[in-house]
Amino acid sequence: MGKITNLQGTFTLHNGVEMPYFGLGTYQSDNDQEVVDAVNFALDIGYRHIDTASVYGNEEGVGKGIRKSNVPRKEIFVVSKVWNSDQGYDSTLYAFEASLKRLDLDYLDLYLIHWPVKSKFSDTWRALEKLYHDKRIRAIGVSNFMQYHLENLIQVAEVVPMVNQIEFHPYLVQQDLIEYCRSKNIQYEAWSPFMQGKLFKLDFCRDLAKKYGKSAAQIVLRWDLQKGVATIPKSVKNERILSNTAIFDFELSEDEMQYLDSFDREERIGSDPDNFDF
Repeated sequence: MGKITNLQGTFTLHNGVEMPYFGLGTYQSDNDQEVVDAVNFALDIGYRHIDTASVYGNEEGVGKGIRKSNVPRKEIFVVSKVWNSDQGYDSTLYAFEASLKRLDLDYLDLYLIHWPVKSKFSDTWRALEKLYHDKRIRAIGVSNFMQYHLENLIQVAEVVPMVNQIEFHPYLVQQDLIEYCRSKNIQYEAWSPFMQGKLFKLDFCRDLAKKYGKSAAQIVLRWDLQKGVATIPKSVKNERILSNTAIFDFELSEDEMQYLDSFDREERIGSDPDNFDF
């Protein structure tokens, strides 16, 4: 894909909003100087997409990192998520205001339903639609939604989700879900692209890493983007935050892309959306 060219490149969401296709994840980053410094460093070296969630407990630190940076707010794509216990119409509106207050921001660029709580996600989505129509959020989406969750939601929604953030890595490709999202113009986004570190213990990227002079992490991140999947690798280490960006000076061939696809075994590292303890 010729448009995968630099750290600040974007995918265009179906409402026209430009979403940087590469960002910093902050899951399990402590709400102290650790996450402040990680966000600030990432922005300083060119990241423009920062992902957090209320359940991560670090929105205050993420907000401090954003304000500490010299990057104008309008250039930063900030994402958070409503947690399961806050789902429902009124409680989602309150949860959004609480997240915004912790982040100390005036608006969010993207707000997601974190998990598909069966009895509540339709009401939660109505709250997101209100916030979107009120211009409090530039784009709205979901996380961990399987195809049937999306189908059920779209039946009652005014606004089709712009994003589905889902576990995605060579052991869990879910190509059918990718194709369904593409058919509805829902941007696919990867969480846990490194399989929560398990990737580094596997050797299937070794030959490609050697060929391109890259790490396994860089090979997989490039694969993500060439598949049209936005990605948000998490790190608090400056050297990793920097090295994750060295993916714009090479391109995987179609055969190499299919080779990485071939490792799909429907193996989850995180929770299963069909069997999650809500």
